[in-house]
Amino acid sequence: MDNNRNLIVAVALSALVLLGWQFLVAKPQLDQQQRRQAVATQPKKAEEPANIAAPPAATPSTPTHLPRVKALALGGPRVFIRTPTLEGSLLLAGARFDDLKLKNYHVNIDPKSPEIDLLAPSGSENPYFAQFGWSAANPKTAVPGAHTPWQLKSGSVLSPGHPVTLVWDNGQGLLFTRTIAVDDQYMFTITDSVAEKSGGPTVLYPYALVVRDGVPKSNSHFTTYLLHEGFVGIADESLKDPSYKDFDKDDAKPVNFGSTGGWLGITDKYWMAALVPPQSERFEGVFRATPYGGIKSYQANYSLSGRKLAPGGAITVTHRLFAGAKVVNTLQQYEKSLGISKFDYAVDWGWFIVLTKPLFWVLDKIYRYVGNFGLAIILATILIRILLFPLANASFKSMGKMKKVQPEMEKIKKRFADDQQRQQQEMMELYKREKVNPLTGCLPMLVQFPILFAFYKVQIVTIEMYHKPFWGWITDLSAPDPTSYANLFGLLPYAVPQTLPGILGSAAFLLHVGAWPLLMGVTQWVQFKMNPAPTDPIQAKMFGLMPLIFTFMFAAFPSGLVIYYTWNNLLSMAQQGYMMKREGVPIHLFENLKPPAFLRRLFDRIKFQAGE
Repeated sequence: MDNNRNLIVAVALSALVLLGWQFLVAKPQLDQQQRRQAVATQPKKAEEPANIAAPPAATPSTPTHLPRVKALALGGPRVFIRTPTLEGSLLLAGARFDDLKLKNYHVNIDPKSPEIDLLAPSGSENPYFAQFGWSAANPKTAVPGAHTPWQLKSGSVLSPGHPVTLVWDNGQGLLFTRTIAVDDQYMFTITDSVAEKSGGPTVLYPYALVVRDGVPKSNSHFTTYLLHEGFVGIADESLKDPSYKDFDKDDAKPVNFGSTGGWLGITDKYWMAALVPPQSERFEGVFRATPYGGIKSYQANYSLSGRKLAPGGAITVTHRLFAGAKVVNTLQQYEKSLGISKFDYAVDWGWFIVLTKPLFWVLDKIYRYVGNFGLAIILATILIRILLFPLANASFKSMGKMKKVQPEMEKIKKRFADDQQRQQQEMMELYKREKVNPLTGCLPMLVQFPILFAFYKVQIVTIEMYHKPFWGWITDLSAPDPTSYANLFGLLPYAVPQTLPGILGSAAFLLHVGAWPLLMGVTQWVQFKMNPAPTDPIQAKMFGLMPLIFTFMFAAFPSGLVIYYTWNNLLSMAQQGYMMKREGVPIHLFENLKPPAFLRRLFDRIKFQAGE
């Protein structure tokens, strides 16, 4: 048995088991531990800030699921929002942000397809909105709420450089003024002020909240354990990210936390609505889910400390709302210019953040020069191969030495077939005498697995490759290869069915294997064939099946990842061939590509009969 090959198989299977354990077992356990810790460290009731914002009264007891246009019309007067990246409106009743579309992103690659809906009004199928307000220490003090009829004092259309100002008089001597500004990206600035015109002193608590009713439809069930959607935020430099599933139970406890500086909100794969409190002031944040109408209303909110409003005085507070696409450079610019701690953690970099963030940085820098993310992936692969060149050379050199001592190893196995301990001793002496280290050949594989996963993670969580084309039929690097061998990659005039009848229904995915996954499988198969065939028949079958398994598995992956792996295989083959030739090790490619023995015997018989 080839010990080197056994070791490689063991390492590969161990790495796969480790990755599966991390994402299917370890991460859920860690999340559960974090939730328990959050509950255990909740402040006592008496220490909680007064009047933390409750779920808005505008949330209906039963979802109505009206068309978006009708739901918008029912709310009342609105102020239009127009920016280079956003369009929508602000509901004057409650001064609620509940109507935003992303102008630069569409539901599919067709530029005429509908724009992405981000925020949506109450009464629509998936209400999603943000709201800001005040709560009062004295419950008799009237404060603006979900239905407060704000009046437009100045401005007409909210756009960059053109803020709008809203006012509301509570009839008790308090005048509330709200000025809303927006930049050319996705950040709103809400400046709230209250003036006391008559009466006694008042204590007010500013708050902000973002609410989503129901869970959005997942983009892909395959990413369930690899992609975070739900609550997200930074408190005391620590990531807070409970998912929707963490609140599945009706008695799920709210997650409470406090911080000076930070942010919180609700995130999707590519989009987010996040609240940003004053960064120099402490806030108390809450993530909670409230059952209603058969689903749940998810709310992220924060409350600030009380402001004492003296007779004839005024108080002011400034909130911010991010509502838009999670473009990494945009998030990082806000982080620097506004001092928002770790704002780019809105992107789910995952546990391998030490690899995913640098890898994205490299891809993004290359893309800015070449203008094509597919080409950037290819060039980044070359760069990674250059960085790993010494390690790979050491590996191939070790593999070459292992192949040279293969005959001696076989002799030792036969000589001590009944004495495994003596066999291992003789093997160790052989390795020591020939200066061979079997583990060296596995090092590139150990490095390759986290890099491969980092490429996958970057492509499913960063919006920069969303609907970005490569060449030819690859029009979206973030989606699987759209072609299929079942219709000869589009040459035959019929569409490949998405489902099959009867018990074959779940096997329909076997038909959706495109050109790039097949090319990847072929390169992996050829790479295996460059090495001697394993002497162990079971191991030989395993190596023979791996390219086929990887082909069907990668068919569901983003095409950008398949391009990376295919190109990496080609570079590995070239490097391996060069090192084997330099070390004087025979390349068994053409020998291994020969037909099986039974086919050769059949061909010989046909030739013999034809000769007769």
